[in-house]
Amino acid sequence: MTRSVRIHEFGDADVLRIEDIVTGEPDAGEVRLRVHAFGLNRTEVTLRSGRSPVKPALPSSIGFEAAGVIEALGPDVTGFAVGDHVALVPAYGAAQYALYGEVSLAPARSLVAIPDQVSFSEAAATWVAYGTAWGGLVAIGALAAGQTVLISAASSSVGIAAIQIANCLRARPIALTRTSAKADALLAHGAAAVIATAEQDVVAEVKRLTDGKGANLVFDSVGGPAFAQLARATANGGTLILYGALATEPTVVPPFDIFARNLTIRGLSFPNLMRDDAQLAAMKRFVSGGLADGTLRPTIARTFPFDQIADAHRFIEAGEQIGKVVVTV
Repeated sequence: MTRSVRIHEFGDADVLRIEDIVTGEPDAGEVRLRVHAFGLNRTEVTLRSGRSPVKPALPSSIGFEAAGVIEALGPDVTGFAVGDHVALVPAYGAAQYALYGEVSLAPARSLVAIPDQVSFSEAAATWVAYGTAWGGLVAIGALAAGQTVLISAASSSVGIAAIQIANCLRARPIALTRTSAKADALLAHGAAAVIATAEQDVVAEVKRLTDGKGANLVFDSVGGPAFAQLARATANGGTLILYGALATEPTVVPPFDIFARNLTIRGLSFPNLMRDDAQLAAMKRFVSGGLADGTLRPTIARTFPFDQIADAHRFIEAGEQIGKVVVTV
């Protein structure tokens, strides 16, 4: 028996229960992983709360990314061995594997080797954040040197990753955050400019910062009524990528701005993108290269012990962190 987090109902962080479960032997294409750390994401918060459009049968395990040591290999698994230190790139749902736990099965296809100098916590803070940002800015957004990208919820782990990736591409990242409280920290993390959306006129500020042209790319995890402002702040022929729905209000799409200026709206589901072998390989190469040369550096806002999983969820929901929230096991 091993301990694992499960939910028996949808709701607030109190529905997260640590229970004893049995983890079986890995099937073909799977490994059994001794988990040492896992990262928290809004994906799991959305699932736990019941806001996710896809609801698993209850009770359900939960977990999206983790890092640990391989304990057993399933049939036909090659390229890895028992004892390897690995992390996971999600190409699966947040209720498919029991990654919030001491031991979990995991798909071998999603594994990434952890270099000796990288801790389990750092590895657990890496692949969703940088993979999602890569998917939006590189794979879909085709962000180029000299272009401007607006990054909403910029203090999140994905937001910080997007700032770093934009700088790697020699583009100009403009960070969007609710208030100016995090402005200095975001500038220190590489943002070219910061706009406090609750305190400033977003459209006017973007136009001022871009000599009236607007942003070439918008990378948005919020949606809601403010999406219309982002469309108005986008340059002619620009692209808006929506990869989350932090706002609980309906997302507003202004039709005249969209068709009059030839704007493109794209959705991004990172797990769906990673189901493509070529995209998965390209993302791993890009992120691994950036980690190796130091241009990409995961930021851990806070680490919680496993027994405080509910507190960790409350912390991420408060939205005060800058970077990734990690739980150690």
